[in-house]
Amino acid sequence: MNNPTNYARLAALALLWGSSFLLIKLALAALAPTQIALTRIVLGALVLLVLCAARGLRVSRDRVVWRHVAVAALFGSTLPWVLFGIGEQTVDSGLTGVLNATTPLWTVLFGVLVTRQAPPPARLGGLLLGFLGVLLIFAPWQGADMLSWGVLACLGAAVSYGAAYVYIGRKLTGQHGPPPLVLAAMQMIAATGYAVVALPLDGLRPVHWDPLALVSVTVLGVFGTGLAFALNYRIISDEGATTASTVTYLMPIVSVLLGWWLLDEGLGLRILLGMAVVLIGVLLTRRSPTPTHPEETMSDATRTESAPVEQQLPPIDPPKGWARLQLALMRGSQIYAELATNHPMK
Repeated sequence: MNNPTNYARLAALALLWGSSFLLIKLALAALAPTQIALTRIVLGALVLLVLCAARGLRVSRDRVVWRHVAVAALFGSTLPWVLFGIGEQTVDSGLTGVLNATTPLWTVLFGVLVTRQAPPPARLGGLLLGFLGVLLIFAPWQGADMLSWGVLACLGAAVSYGAAYVYIGRKLTGQHGPPPLVLAAMQMIAATGYAVVALPLDGLRPVHWDPLALVSVTVLGVFGTGLAFALNYRIISDEGATTASTVTYLMPIVSVLLGWWLLDEGLGLRILLGMAVVLIGVLLTRRSPTPTHPEETMSDATRTESAPVEQQLPPIDPPKGWARLQLALMRGSQIYAELATNHPMK
């Protein structure tokens, strides 16, 4: 990395996002799913607005931008966070993290459906492999135990994320609009409105006094939502989204380990193998196709004019050993890395 400090930032981001499922599980002892979603959104919005003010950034007043942000807020924040709360009433936090790891697969699938273009063979193979991993997790041949409403709610949250990322990629990125941090704050503001509307579903009951649960939801809002968004934005600014995307592979590992260590949750070998297959599928979906015919390559003059600066550097020897593994991870999905700054993969 250009800045060694970003190793610590990346580890902190993986811990914050990977532990969010544990915090939701703990918060359910005092609050309803909609109450948890509303609290984390409000706290996250406040943190992001303070950071925007500290940097001299202002929220946009463009109505068109707000309409697109409203859609992103519904499917990228409020709906999945409510669904995760509903799901974790009966689903272990570790399994929730594993199901959340399928988000990049849904994003690729929705992207294919929207563009109506056949994906490259490697991406198609990764997509099929990833969903085979999901099938391995559910194991319908062993009965319907895994196909509970809670599991389906968690999976629905991942699907909602995927739809949101495709929409954001088409409507909010690649334009001369507000900075990413401002868009993130705007998304939290719009999500607050949806969370208030959803509150009557199950959030009108009194909040139970449970210090651990209340601290958990506060940490989830301030750190796991607000500061994590800003932290991810800093990593992308310093190193690029590809490096920051490494967190995609760390999150489910963190969620599984924390659930096992702190909540005595157990995941069978089948589920762990399914998680590994899903992550391998995600890695394949992010591989860029390489040209196979001479006519598909650009001339040196064209490459110099249009290629990024990093592609104009002299060739280097292929990486070996651990460096190759690191490179493979950094070429993985950019989904979670770009969630925070509304820069999902197109």
